[in-house]
Amino acid sequence: MLDKIKKIKKKALTELEKINSLEILRDFEVKFLGKKGEITVLLKGMGKVPPENRKEVGQAVNGCKIEIRAKVEEKEEKIKEMIIEKDINRKDFDITLPSQPLPHKKGTIHPVVIIQNKVEAAFEQLGFKVLDYFEAEDDWHNFEGLNIPKDHPARDMQDTFWLKDGNLLRTHTSPGQLRAMHDYPPPFRAIFPGKVFRYEKTDASHEHTFHQVEGLMIDKNLSVANLIGIMKILLEAIFERKVDVRLRPGFFPFVEPGFELDIKCMNCNGKGCQVCKYSGWVELLPCGLVHPNVIRAGGLDPDEWSGWAFGLGLTRLAMMKYKISHITHFLGGDLRFYRQFTEGGLK
Repeated sequence: MLDKIKKIKKKALTELEKINSLEILRDFEVKFLGKKGEITVLLKGMGKVPPENRKEVGQAVNGCKIEIRAKVEEKEEKIKEMIIEKDINRKDFDITLPSQPLPHKKGTIHPVVIIQNKVEAAFEQLGFKVLDYFEAEDDWHNFEGLNIPKDHPARDMQDTFWLKDGNLLRTHTSPGQLRAMHDYPPPFRAIFPGKVFRYEKTDASHEHTFHQVEGLMIDKNLSVANLIGIMKILLEAIFERKVDVRLRPGFFPFVEPGFELDIKCMNCNGKGCQVCKYSGWVELLPCGLVHPNVIRAGGLDPDEWSGWAFGLGLTRLAMMKYKISHITHFLGGDLRFYRQFTEGGLK
């Protein structure tokens, strides 16, 4: 076996010495280092070597492979230098000429941005303000003022990233409710789109960074019926058709009563898939009437003013709209994914 290794090594080095083009060098790599190359075949045959010789033979094969790989890289550099030198020595080559500009590649609109633009346009037509608030929040705006004290179990559902100064990356866009109530006199209506962060285990529909839009309406004598009506108008504007939704009770400390508005999974049309966890429905829109404690924290009197709020997952909405099977595509950086989209949606 050792003689065979020496023979293949000598053969490879002899052939490599004669190579003078990158094309032939690639063929050489396949012949000796490819999946079915001569050196690779030796490695795969180690199981047939007697146990007492296996260590010595293995070291010899690996040493041969490493040496040939190094010689290939060295040869590649020499060939490239030779090609450059040949071009420079051409009579028609002028080193003072400017280089050719690279072709301009037009960028694309991110699918979440497309959806956010649609949501903002729909709400602006309904008289809502579009507001932008901080991605780094203090504990009071993110939890305490939203009726989530330090010992509240709801905090366990929103594990997050804490900063050294005691602040945190916001876990939802709900802090916008408190800030808007302090910034604008009632009655008013507003949405707050933006990025949120959670210490999540990634799966098909969960990611540590995603986008939401919070909606808030403060007025007198508001009801759940008013909330549901607005939500249906929004979803029909996004999907450009009627959508199947269901409303079920849900607990959120900052609303009372609270609801989960689910949408029939458009990735599988309700049949069940990894996106909807094979239930046929996707949790899309937690909502409810604003809790009196939150209205007080916003500086208003809950006996005089009422409100409703919702938190809509823009990333999940984009998944439903464009039938995207895994949430990690949005932050994956794969240009093939992004190039599918134009300002109007999918190409």
